[in-house]
Amino acid sequence: MTIIELFQKLLRFKSLTPNDDGAFDFIEEYLGTEWTCIKVDMEGVKNRFYYKKFNENPQHLCFAGHIDVVPTGEGWAVDPFAADVVDGVITARGAQDMKSGDAAFLYACKNAKNFDGTLSILLTSDEEGEGTYGTIKMLEHLKEINMIPNYAVVAEPTCEVVFGDAIKVGRRGSINGYLTIQGKQGHAAYPEKGINPVHQIAPLLEKIAGYDLDNGDEYFAPSKLVITDIRAGMQVTNVTPNKLDLMFNVRNSTNTKKEDVEAYIEKIFGHLNYTLRTTQGSYPFVTNKESKVVKAMETSIKEVLGITTKHSTAGGTSDARYFGAFGIEAIEFGVINDTIHSVGERTTVKEVEGLTAVFEDLIKNF
Repeated sequence: MTIIELFQKLLRFKSLTPNDDGAFDFIEEYLGTEWTCIKVDMEGVKNRFYYKKFNENPQHLCFAGHIDVVPTGEGWAVDPFAADVVDGVITARGAQDMKSGDAAFLYACKNAKNFDGTLSILLTSDEEGEGTYGTIKMLEHLKEINMIPNYAVVAEPTCEVVFGDAIKVGRRGSINGYLTIQGKQGHAAYPEKGINPVHQIAPLLEKIAGYDLDNGDEYFAPSKLVITDIRAGMQVTNVTPNKLDLMFNVRNSTNTKKEDVEAYIEKIFGHLNYTLRTTQGSYPFVTNKESKVVKAMETSIKEVLGITTKHSTAGGTSDARYFGAFGIEAIEFGVINDTIHSVGERTTVKEVEGLTAVFEDLIKNF
């Protein structure tokens, strides 16, 4: 089975979150008896950890990803699960996000002749959903049985313009804020008799809208406060509102914590009657640029693709954040990211073959 045949096989599983549609049974059969499989299934989510110990060296490199995909949506020009090759392009749901990466590391790992330590593969069926019972649960189990990897490569699509131009060495966290300013409802003709929260917040908006909570650093852009919603009033012109609700998001670096956000809101709104609730959906992490896995990936990309790659922490969240939380030196590298989740998601045969070659080189020289 060639890498493209493997890729097509994976794409043809209708693995909408959290259903694997039989993909994991196929993968276990594909890898064969030389690979040991650990299964952690709960709440309808399937997690698989396949590993092969080549020698007694404690070095452990894990490739990670997810088999699940988002719904297809309407308007495809082709069957989104047919995965046919047309002029060197494969258009299918999951082509970029992220069965290209899955296929590449499965092929590279299965065909690895030697490795100085342990190779492993971690796959979940719930990355595109809540993720509550996905990768995090497998990592918790691996910690319990003392099998946590030293290094991880998550094969999410990372490249921007040219295949090979970017690897992710970290991810920002995500902090959500829910701010309520309490006023006093009144008649628009007698504004002095009410307390209008819209008027109260108006001069303060410039102090929070797009505000940088830190200055960023060599890894991260500044942690910016982004307003996502403001609501007040009853959609009439003669009644001033009783309260105002505002929502915001901060994609935070390692330089800003949830407590820092709360302190800044208190600084700006402390003189008003306000309440604030914050939640943190994910936490930031960064892998040092001198890490072995970073250097090795840079070298393999240069050797195979002839490109000097850059380091990035842009974008949303991924399961790489869970590896970072367990102290695992994690990076991400995959195909170009320009059609993920969209109608007509696609990638090229050349990229998938190139990604496989990079992973093969990484394994060989790690």
